Amino acid sequence: MADAARLVDAHVLHDWMHSQRWFGGKGREWTVGNLELVAELRGAPDPLHLYVVTVLFADGQEDAYQLMLSLRREPSDLIGHVLLGEGIVDLGDGVTYWIYDGFHDKEAMTALYRRLREGGQVGSAEFHPLPAARELPADAVSHVLSGEQSNTSVVFGGLSILKAFRKLAPSVSPDIEVHEALQSVGCAQIAAPVAHVNGRWAQNGRQVEGSLAMMQEFLAGASGGWELAQASVRDLFAEGDLHADEVGGDFAAESWRLGEATAKVHRDLTRALPTQTWGPEQLSVLADAMLRRLETAARDVPELAAYAAPLAERYRALARRTAPVEVQRIHGDYHLGQVMRTAQGWRLLDFEGEPAKPLEERRALDSPVRDVAGMLRSFDYAARFQLMDRPRDAQLEYRATEWAERNRGTFCVGYASVSGADPRDEEDLLAAYEADKAVYELMYEARNRPGWVRIPLGAIERLSSAVPST
Repeated sequence: MADAARLVDAHVLHDWMHSQRWFGGKGREWTVGNLELVAELRGAPDPLHLYVVTVLFADGQEDAYQLMLSLRREPSDLIGHVLLGEGIVDLGDGVTYWIYDGFHDKEAMTALYRRLREGGQVGSAEFHPLPAARELPADAVSHVLSGEQSNTSVVFGGLSILKAFRKLAPSVSPDIEVHEALQSVGCAQIAAPVAHVNGRWAQNGRQVEGSLAMMQEFLAGASGGWELAQASVRDLFAEGDLHADEVGGDFAAESWRLGEATAKVHRDLTRALPTQTWGPEQLSVLADAMLRRLETAARDVPELAAYAAPLAERYRALARRTAPVEVQRIHGDYHLGQVMRTAQGWRLLDFEGEPAKPLEERRALDSPVRDVAGMLRSFDYAARFQLMDRPRDAQLEYRATEWAERNRGTFCVGYASVSGADPRDEEDLLAAYEADKAVYELMYEARNRPGWVRIPLGAIERLSSAVPST
């Protein structure tokens, strides 16, 4: 801990990290452990240091987080909002430095950008540019995107975007692995990868190696799928007597194209990465995991009790299935917030999987129907999101349902145009995955946004109304 004390007081570092959106230890007792210098990047007026800090929890768990610290000899008002503190850093000069979150320091980030373009090893960090990096301009001004949660994203010159992984894992990031695999088979439905960074650090008493960051094409001028869907729903609600297919902002054509793009990515994933076939034994294991999640949710959320039995039958129907299921790498956390509409078509983002899941689960093979179910649930959320702050209105509820069903259906038709099979034809598989997702949503909303419980609860009620025969 001596190194950390020289850099910045441990209490200051603790309080600053605890206030960051990307810190995943909120609500638990923890202390700052080792602060390890991974790389020192020179080239800016003052040094830019890449650190890994270990976080020690009271229950013995140890996590690692990435810090990019800019050390300035003079304070800067421009980045005063990301000041960690002032301290003496042992650089051999005895100079007092002001210490900032370096991702926000435009001057310091030029050193990182240059290394991303050129590659090489600095300290324990290895920079791996892909051929696309050579096409980037030599200099680019950076800015940090707002709204990030588990990562920090920095755009350089409006052409490339760096995603720095804050919470680290001793392995290759699924996001890097999947993007580069898809690029290797010419997939056009992603933002092209440009570079990635690996590093080594000490964790749990041993040296480990894992991904620190990835850089990819920045989709300038693109529109988010969630925002586009919300605009369509607003258009529908503004028209008092028109159906979803009669409104100028009808989203169905985009839903069809999104289904098509999703199926193309799934197809390319089978070309680039391993596949398997699941039989009855593996499907029984899958159904048992869904049943356990349902049991946990039913204990925690009383509203679920009335639907637990019919949902359980959905999972048992999956366990009885004898037809094989093809499995592969999938997106794993698929919804309208993970897609962007560009002038060239839809692009899929963020192949990390659900951040809360262990890394081995995020890299595991699964049915692409899980991704389809995630997007179908997202259409339901998009349709009902704007009802949350309104009094109950039966007509608007009906119209939201109509919008969701229209776009769910056209998405599946677009998917089938590439895959050759409509996901709705796999009724037992799709219903089980969708129910599992709705149960997860219900637990999340009950814990974080109780006013939103009615969205997943409505889906659970619909899924429970017609269960397969025993």
